[in-house]
This record gives sequence, C-alpha cells and structure tokens, in this order.
Amino acid sequence: MMLNLVIGLLMAVYGNPITAQAIERNSKEFPLTQYVDLRIGSEGLGRVFIGPTCPFGMVKPSPDCTPAPNNGWDPMPTRVDGFAQTHISGTGGGQKYGNILVQPFCTGMNQINHYFHRAEEDFLPGYYTTRYRENGIRTEITTAERAALYRFTYPRDSLQGLAIDAGFFLGENPVPDAREAQQFVGSEVNIVSDTEVEGYTRIRGGWNNGRAYTVYFYAQADRPFTETATWKGDSICPGSRRQYDSYQKTGALLRFAGEEGCVVRLKVGISFLSTGRARHNAHTDLPNWSFEDAHRRLLAQWEQLLSRITIAEDTPPELKRMFYTAVYHALMMPANRTGENPLWNDPQPYYDDYYAIWDTYRTSTPLLTLIDPARQAELVQSLLYIYKRDGYLPDARSGNCNGRTQGGSNAELMIADAYVKGLTGIDWDLALEAMLKDATVDPGGHHEAEGRGGLDEYLRLGYVPWGIPRAGNRTVEYSYCDYAIYLVAKGMGKNDLAKRYLKQSGNWKNLWRADYEHDGTHGFIMPRDAQGNWLDSLVYGHSNLRKPKYVYTPVTSEGPWYTPWWDTFFYEGTSWEYSLSVPHDVPGLIALCGGPEAFEHRLDTFFDHGYYNVNNEPSFLTPYLYHWIGRPDRSADRVREIVSRHFSAKPDGLPGRDDAGAMSSWLAFHMMPIYPNGGQDYYLIHAPMLREVTFHLANGRKFRIVAEGLSERNRHIVSATLNGKDYPYSALRHTTLMEGGTLVLKMGNKPREWGKEMFETEK
Repeated sequence: MMLNLVIGLLMAVYGNPITAQAIERNSKEFPLTQYVDLRIGSEGLGRVFIGPTCPFGMVKPSPDCTPAPNNGWDPMPTRVDGFAQTHISGTGGGQKYGNILVQPFCTGMNQINHYFHRAEEDFLPGYYTTRYRENGIRTEITTAERAALYRFTYPRDSLQGLAIDAGFFLGENPVPDAREAQQFVGSEVNIVSDTEVEGYTRIRGGWNNGRAYTVYFYAQADRPFTETATWKGDSICPGSRRQYDSYQKTGALLRFAGEEGCVVRLKVGISFLSTGRARHNAHTDLPNWSFEDAHRRLLAQWEQLLSRITIAEDTPPELKRMFYTAVYHALMMPANRTGENPLWNDPQPYYDDYYAIWDTYRTSTPLLTLIDPARQAELVQSLLYIYKRDGYLPDARSGNCNGRTQGGSNAELMIADAYVKGLTGIDWDLALEAMLKDATVDPGGHHEAEGRGGLDEYLRLGYVPWGIPRAGNRTVEYSYCDYAIYLVAKGMGKNDLAKRYLKQSGNWKNLWRADYEHDGTHGFIMPRDAQGNWLDSLVYGHSNLRKPKYVYTPVTSEGPWYTPWWDTFFYEGTSWEYSLSVPHDVPGLIALCGGPEAFEHRLDTFFDHGYYNVNNEPSFLTPYLYHWIGRPDRSADRVREIVSRHFSAKPDGLPGRDDAGAMSSWLAFHMMPIYPNGGQDYYLIHAPMLREVTFHLANGRKFRIVAEGLSERNRHIVSATLNGKDYPYSALRHTTLMEGGTLVLKMGNKPREWGKEMFETEK
C-alpha cells in the first residue's frame, strides 16, 4: 500500500511513468510526509488550507472559490476565480487575505474576470493540481517559503493567456467599514519586461478589523509575452504596461507564444516590504525553473519536522494518516515573516497570523515545543517585540495588526508554557514586563484588539461584572493568565509579585454561584453585576425606555438573535463548559463542586447529557479532569469515545474549525499517550491509540513510550515503568521527558490501581 501511495504521488506530480529506482528513492526519502492527507478536515467544519506550503510559510497559494470560506477553497463544483498567494487555515469569522490572484485562460484578451470549473483536482503535500472543464488547462502548484511556482499546461491550438489580478481579495463586501469584512484600498501593476510583472495590493479590515496591509508581488514567466494589456477598474487598456495606484483595482493580461501543448512556468514572489524584496524572494527561494526540485525541497522540510515524532511502523495506515496530518496542520501557522516586517526594522524574529492564541496555547504551543523548541522560542520572542513596539502583547494578530481578543490576554500563557519548560533565547525580563502591562493597564477603547477589557473592574471587584462583553470567560481566563504571571514571577525569584498573582488567580471563584442548581448539579459560574447581585435574567438591547430580558441558564450559549453574540456573558461556550475550565486550580474546583464523588457525577452529567462541545477550545482539557480524582481510566474512556465519534480520516474528519491547527494538535495528543495542560510543565498520561511513540528531542535524546498489549480490548493502563522502574503516577513532568528514556505502559482489559495519584508530590 505504501508503494502505491508513492507511485500515485509521483505520477500526479511528474505526469509520466518513472523508474522503480525513483519510486524506491522517494519512498525512502519521505516516508512520513506520504501520510499527510490534505483532504482530512478540508470539508465540513474543519476548513483547513489545502494548498502547498512550507512549515510556517509566508506564501500559501491555492484556488480561490468565491463566495468561499476563509481558506479560499471550496469543493467541486464551485467555480474557481483563480489562485491567490496568501491564505490562512481553519479559521472562522471574517475572511482575511486571498491576495494576488493568477488565472490561466484561453478565451481572449478582452475580459478581466475568468471563472472556470474543475473537471478534476488533487492535492498532496507540497503539490496541488487541477484541470479546468471549460478549456482543459492544467494548473500545478508547489511552493517555497516566500514564493510559489506554477506550471500551466495549455491545450493545443488555444490562446495561452494569463491574468494577474492585483485587486482580488476574499470576503469583499459593498458596505463601507463592514465589521470583519476586508475592504479594498489600492493596487498597482507594472509589466517591467517581456517575462516580468510586479505590483502590489493594499487591503484593510478582515477578521481582526485591522489597519491596511500591503502585499507586494513579483511574477516571472519562463516564456516571453507576445501580447499584453492592463486594466484599471472596469477598463482594459490593450498594449498598456502600467497602471498606477488611484484607489482602483488593477491587473494585467498576458499572452504567450502559441504551440501545441504549451507549458508555462511562473514564479510568484511576495513581500510585505517592496516589489524589490518580492523579486529577491522569488529568485532566492526558487533559484531555477525545476518544478520537481522545488517540490522535493518542500517535502524535505516537512519530513524533517514530522520525523521529530515517529510511531510504530505497523500502525494501521488510517491512524498514520490521521496522526501525521494532524501534526502537519499544527505547523502551518503563524507565518514566519522575519525580515518582512513593514512596521519596524529590529533584526528579531517576526511572525504574523497568530490566529488566535486563545485557540493555540492549549495544544498547538505544547506540540511545537516538543517538535521544534527553537522555533517556539522564536515565536515568543516575536510576541515580545510586538509588545515592545505596539505596546501590548497580541492575543491574535493578522496583517501586521493586533486583534482580536476573545477572552484572556492569552499570550501570557504561551510565555508561561515556554518558561516552565525551560526554553532558551527569550528575554524573560521583557516577558514579565509585557505580562504585567496586560495585567495592570486597561486598554480602554482598544480592548477588542489587545490587553484585558474590563480590567479596572476586574481589579476592583475581583471579577468582570455583567454589562462588560464576555464578562464570564474574561473572569475565568484572566484568573488563569494571572496564574501564568505567578509561575514566571516565582521562577524569577520575585516572591511578593508571585504571591499577589497567585492570590489573584483565584478570582474565578468570585463568579461561582454555589446555590445554583441545574440538571442535578450544584454550583456554576454565573452573571453578577457590579453591585454584587446574581442575575437570573439579562437585559438585551440599548433602549432607555424598555428593558426586555431573557432568562440566563448554564446552557445558554447566546442571547436572542438580535443580541450581539460578541457581547454575551460567555464567548463561544456555556456556563456548563466554562465552569469546568479552570486548568490551574482543578483541586479548588473539585472542592467547590463538593468533592471527588460529586465532581465525577458532574463530569458524567456533562458528557452524558450532551453539554460537552467537541468543536471548541474551552472544553479541550475537560475529558482529562477525571485524572484529578484518581480515575485516568475514565479520562481514557471519554477520549476514546470522543475521537471515535467525531474524528476520522475523511474530508469532514474534523468536528470543528481547525483554528490554525488547534483542533488537529488536540487530536495528535489524544492519539499519543500524553496530553498537555497548556501553560504548565506536565503532561497527563493516558491510554493511547498508538502502540509506540518516540520523541526525537532537540537535545539529541529520545523519549519512547510503548503501550504493551494495546488492542481494542486491552485499552486500560494497568501498570507503568519509567526506565525500568515502577511508575504509578498519571502525569509526567516536562523535565523528565527531556531527559530521555522509555515509559512502558502495560495495557489490560480493565483498570486497576495505576494512576490514583498524579505525581509523587504535588507542586
């Protein structure tokens, strides 16, 4: 089966038979990348990016099908407008990017838009191809970090044309300043030779309602143009070679010399600095015209990262596909734009498209820390230099602009995760300064972009009162962010500061309404006004005369349809979910719930009565809460049930937006025997789906986990040894993992005494 996968990939890419030696060579060279299945999560809710990309690549070319989701792509038979160079992966909300569109055509030089439909399509790691139904043109794409390489094959006896649309973008809305909609600002195009075109596009808005960003481009063909035209607005100018920026959309129409079966290669470099830099990126990243060389270089980058975690060779192919695709998805964003920062010129790492840390700190950050800690340190340093120049750490950032916050100032948790796991190369004094800025200075009118909205009330009352948007989850998440400050301050020897923020990390309890009962369960995080009153009904609307209300309960996920969803008490969740989302103080949560027995009943009710929401981040840790009452077997049962019901190797195999790899990294940890508590220094050990996992650590050591006797029947851990010694605990410190070694999990058909305690001594 593996050989067939390799043959299929190579045939798709190279288009003709290859030798057995070539098949064997590529099979040996890229044994893991073959298992990345880009169709997983491409449909349904996942909406992952399906085009070729480097790990954390700045350029992400793929088809754009409008109207389209945020990743630009829709399944057949939706039309294709062309192929843009910038995209994001798996996100919701308003669209972003979709810039610098190229589209091959055969229909003449007298029209701006060329819409076609796919007769066939395939996408594989590092490679995309489609053939158009209307004209038979085949498009193939591979990429480097900052430049894309296209190969267009035109049918015989046809006009061989190419449109470059500098004004195209995703999510166009005719309403000026429409919330979360991208808005056109300006563009320019210039045909600089008989093979080269350059220009830029300037767009504002989008998901984070950000300021304008500019994408510069340089495109070079390997065949000369025999006819050219440019356009501005709705007017085509035959023979014209330049359209300057006058706040209208611009583009170019190009025609190549005709011959049977004409093949045209096109390099498209992009930059956020200048057309000259885009030219540099195209020539540096793609030094020759070999499509095959570019594709192999790209696969090599992915293979190098994927090989940091290897699994048993006899793992069923479907599980291999699910696992390595999940890891792949988690390594696409944010985008590495070091040296491409248009805002300041510090020679420091710069990354954009943190989309959003609220989503990624829980599992994506810990996964990258295991795979590539140096990269993770760069990401943290990038956050700190954003703070240094923009004044606040981002919770999300896109198009070189902070926004939007969804709950806490969650960059603090990403920083704390790096600190407690001993990452180096980070300015920890600057890090603590940035964290304290979030925790002490209210951002005022900029609270949707950065910082902690409602901070003054939080500090004065100990909670965010109802009336301030997202008061419930802000209180819960600010408490955890305060705990992150405690961890860093304590580690740096700032004991008084640490004590202050440890105390403040208990503020979530100030919204705990102990006497509230729902579905046989007591105690929930509920709305409270600034006077300290509990609220059973909430006012909606802004009328000064009428104050209509709706009843608020622990299952309310939003108000009436005319209530702004962004201003609800909890963001993307219910009180049932958030009342179990206290990752830094689970023992305190258990106590408020009435002890271990009552807590277990609460968890059972949560899952069995349908309150668990598999497709969003606030419930990521919840299946593992049984660990804290000495029942890791119950955690394993819940995880197995969730994965089997909601995840698969099919195109709709992700149950929610992938959120820049958050959902996928969650799955990867579920398949392995360890699961992180993002922002803290340990992993929860659980019954895996994979028999053997080996971490090839950056320090040169290996940490191997073997599940002996794992089967559908033997799915419970009955005992464990660490480096040959009995290990009765259900959690593992990061420092222990980094020392290397072997953890053997003995599997059985029913749970025993293993895992009653999480650690030998709790910290």
